[in-house]
Amino acid sequence: MSKQPNSRMTSARWPVFPIACWVLGLMVLLQVLVAGLALGARFEASRQVRVVEKEVVRLIVVPGPEKEPVVPEAVVARPPLPDPAAEPPVAAVPLPPPTPLATPSVADPRSEQLLKEARQARVAGDMGLAILKLEEARGRSPQDPNVQYELGLAHEVMGVFDTAAEHYEKVFQMGVSGAGVLYEMAAAKLRDGFEAEVPLGKLALGRVRIFNDPNHEGGQRVVLTIPVQKAPGTEIELKDLSVSVEFFNRSSRDGIIPLQDKSWVSEQWVSGAFDWAGGEESLRMNYVIPKQDQATEHLFGEQTYYGQVVSLLYNGEVLDVQAWPRDLAARSRQKAAVAPDPLDSPEFLDRNNLPPDFDPNLPMVLPPR
Repeated sequence: MSKQPNSRMTSARWPVFPIACWVLGLMVLLQVLVAGLALGARFEASRQVRVVEKEVVRLIVVPGPEKEPVVPEAVVARPPLPDPAAEPPVAAVPLPPPTPLATPSVADPRSEQLLKEARQARVAGDMGLAILKLEEARGRSPQDPNVQYELGLAHEVMGVFDTAAEHYEKVFQMGVSGAGVLYEMAAAKLRDGFEAEVPLGKLALGRVRIFNDPNHEGGQRVVLTIPVQKAPGTEIELKDLSVSVEFFNRSSRDGIIPLQDKSWVSEQWVSGAFDWAGGEESLRMNYVIPKQDQATEHLFGEQTYYGQVVSLLYNGEVLDVQAWPRDLAARSRQKAAVAPDPLDSPEFLDRNNLPPDFDPNLPMVLPPR
């Protein structure tokens, strides 16, 4: 058999393989070109500069105006003066007001003179002379309430409180009929305690009584009772007499600050008419710190009572100053004319330790025996 037909078939199929190889090679070349173009495009994109804008908040602190120092403003109380132009009311009063108790007179003229000299010596600080005069007066008038009450004051100043209480008790035992207004004053001494030594001079401040009521319905309430003492024989012009009180509060934001709203304070002289019975008159200051809402308290801080500076002035001259706490003396505008007694301190009364029916605006007088 002849093999020529097979050779012809082989020569006819030979170009298929190289064509396929060329096609595959071309496809590979195209893929390489596409990948190169993609990489080139990404590389060009990465070379572009991108700008990103951001807002940066920067706090700038602007200093505010400097605070001016607050100057404490005092509440000044003056004695009531008689009004000569006042006319009596037209309408009749159904019931006349009760007649105030009078100071009993001293029957023996020599005892009365000794009593005046003893009072002058007590206010001037000469307690030895005062006791000497009083003992002589007691020898002449042993049952006189004026002598017994003045003996109580003299021993109270010297700090002999047991002996002072005995003399006050004798006056108290005499009742209203025997001791008059001295009965009420002796009852107050036995009830409230005793006063410390008064500074030298013809006018002086007695021991201040502080009543603190933090649970008052209107806010924190503080009642001050301020005695003003006068030496016998001293002529006093009421228009020249005044008592100045500077109140200070403790603020949770600003520390110790002076009172800035005088409407928080009201004052009243206890006796009304000045007769200097027993050589003393009392001023009552009613101080109420109103309650604050939450917003006001957050802005200005919570305020509570801290203390006060009481000044006694006559004709514009400072005669006596009492500061409590004592550090307030440096903050006060007033300066004492005499050196303060380091043992002098006010008497404190607290609502939580008193009977529920106690009223600091009304004097508590013990019932007569």
